[in-house]
Amino acid sequence: MLFSYEYMEKELKTVELIIDDSDDMSGVSAVSVVESPAIEELFITLNKEETMLKADKKRNTLVGPALIPNKKIYRVNPKTKEEYNIFFSEDTVRKASEKFLQDSNQKEATLEHKQQLKGMTVVESWIIEGKNDKSKEYGMNLPEGTWMISMKVTPEIYAKAESKEVKGFSIEGFFADALELSLEQDKNDKIIKELKQLLK
Repeated sequence: MLFSYEYMEKELKTVELIIDDSDDMSGVSAVSVVESPAIEELFITLNKEETMLKADKKRNTLVGPALIPNKKIYRVNPKTKEEYNIFFSEDTVRKASEKFLQDSNQKEATLEHKQQLKGMTVVESWIIEGKNDKSKEYGMNLPEGTWMISMKVTPEIYAKAESKEVKGFSIEGFFADALELSLEQDKNDKIIKELKQLLK
């Protein structure tokens, strides 16, 4: 018996993550230095030849993207094993970058999302705007709306970056599923409407 198989790329559900304004915990709480950043973009090490920030080993500074808007990031639910993609809109990326500083989280850093790191801080944060953004000076070709950071790190972490043990930034934080939050709001609005009808 002959069988015909069609090989098709699996269509994964795509989930937009947003900041829930009603939740103080929502947003980016820390930046982790990791070997495999989820956004697949690497930071760069700055040395005395770099002219932009005039950084060198004495400053132990790393620069790279923290969040890239509309970039699909593959995820697997550890409980259900469901595969899906997440993404952040340009508006959410900007909002996350601002709230990160407003919440004074610039000194919160980890290694591979596991080990708390002391003596590190984000010293610069900006959103890429226009064709002449300074990220170009570092050889990066990233979309407008990308959240860039410059982080002062410990000599140990700088050494790990030089040896490629860590290759990029990865954010830590809490974000809401835009669709679920919208459905929850619709449900709450319906309940309020029904209560108003009962009270009339």
